Parts: sequence; C-alpha cells; structure tokens
Amino acid sequence: MSEKPYEAIAEHENILEMAAQWRAEGRQVAIATVVSTWGSSPRPVGSQLVVDGEQSMIGSVSGGCIEGAVVHEAMAAIEDGEPRLLHFGVTDEQAWEVGLACGGEVEVFVEKLD
Repeated sequence: MSEKPYEAIAEHENILEMAAQWRAEGRQVAIATVVSTWGSSPRPVGSQLVVDGEQSMIGSVSGGCIEGAVVHEAMAAIEDGEPRLLHFGVTDEQAWEVGLACGGEVEVFVEKLD
C-alpha cells in the first residue's frame, strides 16, 4: 500500500490546523478547496489553500497555475463574506491568463472562515 494517501491526509490536517491557529490569533481567513476536477489537474479534489487578510498562505489548489486568481477571490471573500465557486478550464480565456494550460478543468470553492 502506498503512503501517499497518508501524506495527503497529514498535509490536509496541517493546513486546517494553521487556519485554526490564524483564526485564534484574530486574523481574517479564507479557505479554498478543490471540489471537482476533470481531465488533467495538478491537485486532487480536497486540496486546500488557506489565505489570511495579509495574503499569507499555506497549501495549494493547483501547484501554482491558478493560485493568484484564487488568492484574489479569497481576499474578496474575506472582505465581503460571500462564498464563491470558481471554475477554471483550458477552454476559458481566463485559463490561459492564469496559466491553467494542462488540458483539464478544476472547480474551487472559496469561503471566509468565521
């Protein structure tokens, strides 16, 4: 049996622990979670990125190719409190702008943590 699933669980727990720690410190925090993928995707469903109000971050939802756009939306979610469902795909103009040229699609749910 491969140890990779255990590594992914440990990474996931560390990201959530950091989010909880940041909230306990009084920071504004948003979390982005990959909720679906199609085709080639750099990160699996369940991958998470936590962002605070100063744009500190931990985790990854794409290995870097859409992180900038997701961080932008996370900051907006911190500001207005509204959740977002983001869709990135190779057929979208935005996919090329943010660098998702892997041929797949990914949906990311972003929400402010209260």
